[in-house]
Amino acid sequence: MTATLDTPAATESKPTFESLNPANGDVVGVHPIASKAEVDAAVARAHEAAEWWGGLSFADREEYLLTWRSVITRRIAQLAQLSHLETGKPQGDAQLEIVMAIDHIAWAAKHAKKILGPQKVKSGLLMANQASTVEYKSLGVVGVIGPWNYPVFTPVGSIGYALAAGNAVVFKPSEYTPGVGQWLADTFTEVVGGRPVFQVVTGLGETGNALCTSAVNKLAFTGSGATGKKVMAACAQNLTPVIIEAGGKDSMIIDQDADITKAAEAALWGGMSNAGQTCIGTERVYVHEKVFDKFVAEISEQAKVLKAEPGGLIGPITMPSQIGIIKSHIDDAIAKGATVVTGGSDAVGERFVQPTILTNVPENSTEITEETFGPTLAINPVKSMEEAIELTNATRYGLAGAVFAKKNGVDIARRVRSGMTSVNSVVAFAGVPALPFGGVGDSGFGRIHGPDGLKEFTYAKAITRQRMKPLMMLTSFARDAKTDKNVATMITMMHGGKKTLK
Repeated sequence: MTATLDTPAATESKPTFESLNPANGDVVGVHPIASKAEVDAAVARAHEAAEWWGGLSFADREEYLLTWRSVITRRIAQLAQLSHLETGKPQGDAQLEIVMAIDHIAWAAKHAKKILGPQKVKSGLLMANQASTVEYKSLGVVGVIGPWNYPVFTPVGSIGYALAAGNAVVFKPSEYTPGVGQWLADTFTEVVGGRPVFQVVTGLGETGNALCTSAVNKLAFTGSGATGKKVMAACAQNLTPVIIEAGGKDSMIIDQDADITKAAEAALWGGMSNAGQTCIGTERVYVHEKVFDKFVAEISEQAKVLKAEPGGLIGPITMPSQIGIIKSHIDDAIAKGATVVTGGSDAVGERFVQPTILTNVPENSTEITEETFGPTLAINPVKSMEEAIELTNATRYGLAGAVFAKKNGVDIARRVRSGMTSVNSVVAFAGVPALPFGGVGDSGFGRIHGPDGLKEFTYAKAITRQRMKPLMMLTSFARDAKTDKNVATMITMMHGGKKTLK
C-alpha cells in the first residue's frame, strides 16, 4: 500500500508505504519509498564510508562488530517484538533467528583476519625463486536485498560477513519487514558513530531494482527464483556480480532404521514452523515403506497440538498472495489422488493456514514439484533409499534437506543434490557459522556463512616477490636455446612420467 505524508508543503510530500501486521492487518509502521536518486545517493555515501571502514584493521572492525553483536543481544526482546509484529511469527521463533544471527556476526568478526588476511602459498619448482602470497580484499559497497520470512537471520548472513570483510552495505529489506531492516542499520550506525557504513533503503520493487542498477560492487539477493532472475538481469547492466539464494523444495528421507519419533518431530518442525515459510524447511518426506504407517501415525499424533492462530505455535501467512498458492497446491494434490491426513482445502483461511499433512501425493502434483511456502507436508512411501534419493533429486531445486537413519545417514546425505543436508536433525547446518549456506540449480548460487561466505564479499589478490635470482630466466627476450632445452628437460622430469590408469 502506498500513501503520502501530510506536510505543510504538498510539493515536498514523499511517497510512503505501510508495513502491516499479517495477523490482524494493523499498521506497524510507515516507511519512505526510496527513489532511484535516493538509492544512488545512499550508495555514494557508502563508497565514502567504505574508505574509512575498509581502511581499518581486522581487529578494529572486529571490535565494532562485536559491540554491535552485544547491542543486539541486550535489545533482543525489542527486536523480537518488532519481528513478531511485522511477520506474525511467534516471539519465541523471532528470538531464535536473532540468536542465530548474533552467533554468525561474532563468528565472522573473529575469523575474518585468519581467512582473508595475507597467506603464504608454495611457489612450485618453476617459480622457486618467488615468495608467493594471497589475500582477500574488500569489494567496496555490497547491496543486499533481503526476505521477509527470516528478516534478521537471512540478511545478516550477507550483511555481517560483508562488513567483516571490510565492505560498506546498503540494504533493501522486504516491504513486509522494513522496520526490522531499519532497526538493524540504526543500531550499527550507533556503534560506528553515525558513519553510513550500513544503510537501509526502504521501498517496493522499484527500489530494489534501483539498488541492482546502482554503483554497488556486488549484490546479494534472497527471494524467489523468478525475482532472482530479474535481479540478475538488472545487475547485468553494470556487470555487477550477484549471489542468489532462491527457493527450495527440500525433502526429508527416512530410512527403516530411523528413530521414528524423532524423525516425526523434526519433519513437523521443518514443515510447519514459521507457518512453513522457510526456504530450507521440509516440504516433501520420503519414508521407507516398512516404517511408513508407523511414521504417519506418529506425526499425525504429534500434529494434534498444532494450530495456526494469534498467539499460537504457528503464525499467519505473512505475504497475502501466498494464500492462493498454498490452496492451489493442496487442491491439486487432492484432485490427483492424495490422501488428507490432517488439514486439507478447508485449512486455508483468510490469514492463517492450518497444518496440512498429505500422503501418497502424486509426484506430478504441484505439492511435489513447486515450492509451496506454507504449513504443508507431502509424505510418500518408498521401497528403498535408492528410490528416495532418486525422487529427492528429481527437482530443479537443490537447496537443503535432511536424512534420518542410524546406519547410512551420511552416505545418503552425500548423494542428495543440495547445498546442505542435516543427518538426524533438521536445518542444523544453518546454525553452524563455519559452514557455507547456499544451493544449486534453481535454488541459486554463491555462498554465505563460513569461510566461503567471507570470501564471497572479496576479491583474491595474488602477490609474488622475487627473493633471489632465478636459476633459469624464462621471462626475458634474452632467453636462449639452451635455457629452452633445460626447461623442457625439467618439465619432462616433473610431469612426463607415465601414469598407469586403473
